[in-house]
Amino acid sequence: MDEEILDYNEQKEGWGSKMVDWQKKHISDRQMTLILAFIIGLLASVAGYFLHGIVHEIQLLLTSGFNQSTYNLLFLLFPIVGIYLTMLFIKYVVRDNISHGITRVLYAISTKNSKLKAHNCWSSVVASGITIGFGGSVGAEAPIVLTGSAIGSNLGQIFRMDKKTMILLVGCGASAAIAGIFKAPIAGLVFTLEVLMVDLSMASLLPILISCVTATCFTYILMGSKSLFDFTLTNPWALDRVPACLLLGIFCGLVSLYFMRTMSACEGFFAKLSPYPYVKLLFGGLILSSLIFLFPSLYGEGYSAVNVLLKGQNVEDWGQVMSRSLFYGHNQLLILYIALVTFTKVFATSATNGSGGCGGTFAPSLIIGGFAGFLFARLWNVNQVGVYVPEQNFTLMGMAGLITGVMHAPLTGIFLIAELTGGYQLFMPLMIVCISSLLTISIFESHSIYALRLAREGKLLTHHIDKAALTLLGMQDVIEKDYHPVGPDLPMSKLVSEISRSNNNFLPVLDQAGVLLGVIDITKIRHIIFRTELYQHFTVRQLMMQPSAVLTEHDSMDEVMQKFDKTDAAQLPVVDVAGVLKGYISRTRIYSMYRQIVADMSAE
Repeated sequence: MDEEILDYNEQKEGWGSKMVDWQKKHISDRQMTLILAFIIGLLASVAGYFLHGIVHEIQLLLTSGFNQSTYNLLFLLFPIVGIYLTMLFIKYVVRDNISHGITRVLYAISTKNSKLKAHNCWSSVVASGITIGFGGSVGAEAPIVLTGSAIGSNLGQIFRMDKKTMILLVGCGASAAIAGIFKAPIAGLVFTLEVLMVDLSMASLLPILISCVTATCFTYILMGSKSLFDFTLTNPWALDRVPACLLLGIFCGLVSLYFMRTMSACEGFFAKLSPYPYVKLLFGGLILSSLIFLFPSLYGEGYSAVNVLLKGQNVEDWGQVMSRSLFYGHNQLLILYIALVTFTKVFATSATNGSGGCGGTFAPSLIIGGFAGFLFARLWNVNQVGVYVPEQNFTLMGMAGLITGVMHAPLTGIFLIAELTGGYQLFMPLMIVCISSLLTISIFESHSIYALRLAREGKLLTHHIDKAALTLLGMQDVIEKDYHPVGPDLPMSKLVSEISRSNNNFLPVLDQAGVLLGVIDITKIRHIIFRTELYQHFTVRQLMMQPSAVLTEHDSMDEVMQKFDKTDAAQLPVVDVAGVLKGYISRTRIYSMYRQIVADMSAE
C-alpha cells in the first residue's frame, strides 16, 4: 500500500512538473500571471458564494421561527454551540491556527515569501460559516481574504513563480475577495494597496484589476445584482453640513481608537486562557450569548440591522432594529439601544474569536461605524445642534469613517461605501469624514488593527522600500553556518593550525555544549601569530575576546542592522536562548542581499 501511494505521489509530481515545463516554454511569466489573476478572481467569488450560502442556510434554519416582538431564549444557546462546533472542526480537521485572517496574509507576505498553506483555501470558509451562522458576532470578509490570498499563493507555488510575483498573486486573491464579497472592484483594488501594502505599479495594476473585475462579475452571476445594503439617496449633500461631517470624522476616529484598544485588551485576556480551551469556550460563549440575547443586532454579521437604519424614515421604522429583544416596542429607548450596541459590539466580536470561533473584524467595523454614524446624527437632530443632518447618510459615512480609522485605509472606506450603495453623490462628505477620522486615529495609533501585531515584532511590510527590503530579508536568508569552532583550552600552536583551515577571519570559541564563549579575531592577533616562541605560552581562552554584539534567532532585520551600525563589526554571531551558536551574519552578505532586494523592488 505504501509503495502504491509513493508511486502515485511520484506520478503526480511528474505531471505537475511537465505542466510547469510546458507553461515555461509556451507562455511567458507575464501572460501566466494574467491568466492566474483571472482564475483567482473566479475561485475567490465561488468561495465567497459558498460562505454566504453556509451562513444564510444555518441562520434560516435556526432563527426563521423566532418571534419578532419579544426576546428569544435560544439566543443564549446557539452561539455557544456554534463556537464549540468550530473548535472541533479546527482541532480535529484543520489542526492549525486559522484566526486573524488578514494578519496572517500580512505575515505571509512579510516573512514567508507569500506562502500560505493549502488548507487555507477552504478551512476558513467552513469554520467562519459555522461560527457566523450560529450567531458569532464577527465578519466573513477576513476569512474570505485569507481564502483568496491562499488560492493565489498556492497557484503561484504550483507554477513556481518568483517572490515578487507571489506577493502580487496574494494581493490579487485579497483584492478579488473584497471585490467579490461586496461587488466593489475599486474597493478591492485600493484595499490591497492600503491594507496589504502591496506596491501598485503598472505591472501589478492589470493583474489586480483582472482579479477584481472577474470576482465582481462572477458574484453578480452567482448571487444576483442586489446590493449588500439598501440605500436610496434622498438628501443630497449640502455645504452647510461640513461642520457636522468634520465632527463625525473625529467621533469615528475616537470610536476606532476605542475599538482597537478594547479588542487588543480582550485578545490579551483570552490569550491567558489558552491552556484552558473549555474555560475559554464557557467564559467567552456566556459573554457572547448574553450580549446577543440583550441586543439581537449583534447576532452574526449584523448587516440586516444596518439596513433597518438605512431604509428607515422615522423613529417607528428605525425601532425595528430592536426586534426580538427586550427593547422592542419602546421606541423612546432607540438612542440608548443604538449606543449600547455601538459599545458592546467589540466585546461580542472579541468573545467570539477569543473563545474559539473564527471570523474577522471587517464587518464589525462596518456595523459599529453604521451605528455610530446614526447615533451621532440622531443626537445632533434631537438636540437641534445645527442644520438638519440625514440619519441615513450619516450611517453610511460612519461606516466609511470606522473602516478608515480601524484599517488606516481612507480610500477603502470611501470607495467601498460608494460602490456598495451607489452613493457616489456622497463622495465629498465621505472624503471629509474619512480624512478627519484618519487624522484623529493617527494621533494615537500609527498602524491598522491588522498590522499592529506585526509592527510590534518588526515583521510588517510597508511602502517604504528600504524598510520593506529589511522586512523581506529573513534571518535564515542571511545567516552563515560555515564556521570553524575551537575550544577554550586549545594551545596557540594548534590554534594556528585551525586558522589555516578556516575560511574567514573569525573563529568562534565554544564549550562542549556549543555555547559561545568568545571569538578569535585573526586580525587582532596578527602581531603574535608568527612568533613561534609564544605558541606554548598562550591558549585560546587568553587570546579570545567577546564579540562587540550578539544576535538572537528572533531579532528582526531592523535590529540586526542597528547592531551592525552601532558596532561597526564585520561579522556578528547568532545564538539561541541558551547561548548556543547557530551561525554568523556578515555585514557584506547582508548589505549585498539588501541592495539586491531594493533593486528588484525598484526595477519597475
